[in-house]
Amino acid sequence: MKRALFTIPLSLLLIGVIIGSFVLMGIKPNSSGISQAQKLAEYTKPAVVRIIDYAVVGWQFNNPDDPEVASILAQLNNQTVIGGSGSGAIISSDGYIVTNAHVVEGSQMEDADLANAAFEQLVSIMADYYQIDFETAYDYMLTYTQYTSIDRFLKVILPGGDTLDGEVKSYGAPINEGKDVAVLKIEGKNLPTIKLGNSDDIQNQENIWVSGYPAAADSDLLSPDSSLVSSMNAGQISATSKKTEQGSPVIQINAAATHGNSGGPVINDKGEIIGLLTFRGDTVNGQEVQGFNFAVPVNTVKEFVNQAGARNAISDTDKLYRDGLELYWGGYYKNALEKFEAVQRIYPNHSEIKHLITNAEKKTGESKTLWSDYTTLFYIVDGVAGLLIILLLVFTFAFKPKQRNVATAAAHPAPPPPSKPETSIPDLNNDGKIDVQDILLALQEQQKKQEKDKKNDE
Repeated sequence: MKRALFTIPLSLLLIGVIIGSFVLMGIKPNSSGISQAQKLAEYTKPAVVRIIDYAVVGWQFNNPDDPEVASILAQLNNQTVIGGSGSGAIISSDGYIVTNAHVVEGSQMEDADLANAAFEQLVSIMADYYQIDFETAYDYMLTYTQYTSIDRFLKVILPGGDTLDGEVKSYGAPINEGKDVAVLKIEGKNLPTIKLGNSDDIQNQENIWVSGYPAAADSDLLSPDSSLVSSMNAGQISATSKKTEQGSPVIQINAAATHGNSGGPVINDKGEIIGLLTFRGDTVNGQEVQGFNFAVPVNTVKEFVNQAGARNAISDTDKLYRDGLELYWGGYYKNALEKFEAVQRIYPNHSEIKHLITNAEKKTGESKTLWSDYTTLFYIVDGVAGLLIILLLVFTFAFKPKQRNVATAAAHPAPPPPSKPETSIPDLNNDGKIDVQDILLALQEQQKKQEKDKKNDE
């Protein structure tokens, strides 16, 4: 048992090494210090886009006797721009986007209807300039003005600054005419995305967040690149089962929103889209009243996604980006930097990646060690340690030296060695004892016998 005094403690030490390696490999980044709202904002804003749908209408003024109006039109380059902006969300890495139908309504209008809307805008400009009523200006301009061209544009502005052409792939109808949903397509790959949820699962008073580009947040006091930064406002679901006059379901929410937010995603605490903001409650004294906004349920949105042939899925960019954020928030800056650089390689224009790379580079000296990166090495060490444990146990218990069993030997003593046979000489002189005389007589008899045998041989 002297061997066990050495081998057992060493085996226990090796077992401790194996257990320790599994503990180290199981340590995960801890981002509990980051609020859920902040996580959702960082996860989703790279996929929230600004949508601008507009048309440029060219005009010809046919009254040579009114050079003043002709001059105003010339200042306008004989054209007016009509349209609007809204928000949307990328749902596939190859560029499908969900938004409201009314955000891209102009792209679906007939030329005549679009020209009429642009003409009313032109009339408003003239009425304001001449300080006359709208009807008077309308009648005059209608007499001498006609449109000459209509150029349509549908642009999608990504958070990274890229402006791409959009194409409508499926279209509902503006609110109060139908289901206010449209699906657009832009050219791209490895784009950030947001997952579609299930609006059947939503509950009253559930926390939600509205993301988008509210026009009320635009200001001349902000830098131009601020227009690329989406806003996110928190709120709750106020009602889950309301309907429009046409019978389309809508969700009522109390999160603040305004024009420009239309088409923006309503996100639950899992980071999933559960609706698209569609319209706001009535104004009071001409002012928007916050807290009474409505969204198209995402299950309605999915109908148009399917029509467009789009496939909602998390992209490789999303996976790398989210893994990098978790590592960064957990203090593993070196490992986060590797993820962020991988994002930049496959999607260079990611809106958040440049400043994250810069911040991670500054903090690499403070980075924690991510032991799970050494999994292969740990498995090798654990395998060697396990083999040594087996060898030590075999050495301790299987190869013990043989020892004499004393108790058995005592119970069954070995038989004594055979005794040496004794010499037997008869009493030849019959004196009642065996002595030297008997030996001499024996020798004489022996000698006589030998001489007789010798003669017989001759």
